[in-house]
Amino acid sequence: MLLFSYLTLLLSLLLATPPTLPAGKFEQAAVRTLRAHVLAEAAWALQQAPVTVTASTSPRSAGGPHDFFSEGDYWWPDPKDPTGPYVQRDGLTNPDNFTAHRLAMIRFSRVVGALASAYKLTGDDKYARHALLHLRAWFLNPATRMNPSLLYAQAIQGRFTGRGIGVIDTIQLLEVAQGVLVMQGANAFAINDLTTIKDWFAQYLTWLTTHQYGQDEMNATNNHGTCWVMQVAAFARLTGNAELLNFCRTRYQTVLLPTQMAADGSFPQELKRTKPYGYSLFNLDAMTLICQILTDNTHNLWAFATPDGRSIRRGIAYLHPYIADKGTWPFAHDVLFWNDWPVAQPSLVLGAVQFDNRAWLSTWQRLNHDPQVPEVVRNLPVRNPLIWLP
Repeated sequence: MLLFSYLTLLLSLLLATPPTLPAGKFEQAAVRTLRAHVLAEAAWALQQAPVTVTASTSPRSAGGPHDFFSEGDYWWPDPKDPTGPYVQRDGLTNPDNFTAHRLAMIRFSRVVGALASAYKLTGDDKYARHALLHLRAWFLNPATRMNPSLLYAQAIQGRFTGRGIGVIDTIQLLEVAQGVLVMQGANAFAINDLTTIKDWFAQYLTWLTTHQYGQDEMNATNNHGTCWVMQVAAFARLTGNAELLNFCRTRYQTVLLPTQMAADGSFPQELKRTKPYGYSLFNLDAMTLICQILTDNTHNLWAFATPDGRSIRRGIAYLHPYIADKGTWPFAHDVLFWNDWPVAQPSLVLGAVQFDNRAWLSTWQRLNHDPQVPEVVRNLPVRNPLIWLP
């Protein structure tokens, strides 16, 4: 009886222990912080059936049933001409916009990110197997797949059927791509499935880098330009596109960092907006993820600095005090969602792991790891940090 009890205890400990844990103490701390939440999210994800862009349509979309469609957030009917072209109200989201495709993609990202995180923690093939159901629906199944382009995103009624600015909507695919990388060695992933998924992302990369909308977004001088590089880097890593990876490294070093970050580590373009706090957090998170994606044995973007000292480390150091205590923020308050930020910003945990910064990690640990406000979720490029850590 005693031997049976001992074996039972030993078995439970083995099952409760991840097959591999990160070597560093900060990675281990992140795992401990998130483990219960990850497994709960994965349990939810296992109950979810796929929902793609074909599940909802809008009469205002100029595209077909397989085309992603969204509308510009800050555009409203003109009170002086209710049936005419919409007018802008910066920072104020129109609640009547079509959001079903965006919400479906966020849900897709949440499902795959949660399942990939649980797979990384446990090695249990059931998580990869269920993720593949969603991946097939979005990328393989002819009846439900999404076209690998974004021609009709961020449309404006009476003005544009789509815009380059809409490319930012697919930041929700970042953790889908990363989840595939994490799970691709699972038994559930057949070579044909994996090849077709990566081919979808390769086609989307071609569109992102050759279509005028993609080029417009690449050349944006604020967080949109950052998010173009972040997406292209993530999708290029998944598809093994070394040329685009090098292009993104060069662009971060020669364009994003020197033109968007001030010498003190702030982002002047974001501080001009009506939501300067939220946009500053968003841009920092995106730049931090760029460094995480593009750093390898040969290139270290974490260590890169301009001649006058602008670097990702300086950016995190600048914003951290205002994340730790928002009351010290010296600029205008955001016109919307001021009370909903900050949450567990990925820049803090990724930066803490890289630079062994206990203060950043502690701040991240005590913040909200499960935000529910849609606007916050939409502007949080990393909601599953474990899949980005070594």
